[in-house]
Amino acid sequence: MDAASDTPDEAELIAFEEFRNGLPQGRFHVIVNPALAVPFVTYRLHATPLALALIGPGIGAALYGHWIVGALLVGAGSLLRWSVKQRAPRILLHLATHVASVYEQAREHGVMEVKRRDAPHQPSANSS
Repeated sequence: MDAASDTPDEAELIAFEEFRNGLPQGRFHVIVNPALAVPFVTYRLHATPLALALIGPGIGAALYGHWIVGALLVGAGSLLRWSVKQRAPRILLHLATHVASVYEQAREHGVMEVKRRDAPHQPSANSS
């Protein structure tokens, strides 16, 4: 293969504003790598420290004799981690449409790939 045929496969740089405005209109095809999205979203949302902030006191409360409060806190921390893992691609897409730094970092690190959709040219209504 020659270098000219490889050029269209390279990722085109799409500005954040263009992405944010064009995504609801279906101008872009977004591919999220779920294996990379989980650690990326976990890091961006600080999910691990938040979960530990719930689980630690929950264990302490259970050891102190408050079983119900402890179980609720441990359950909330575990549920937080589980829900972030299950919904990481959707959370990433939401964050990428609202925060420019998330969009740029996700593209740079290969977590998310954005491609333009091939849409047929439609003449405007004002042209005669």
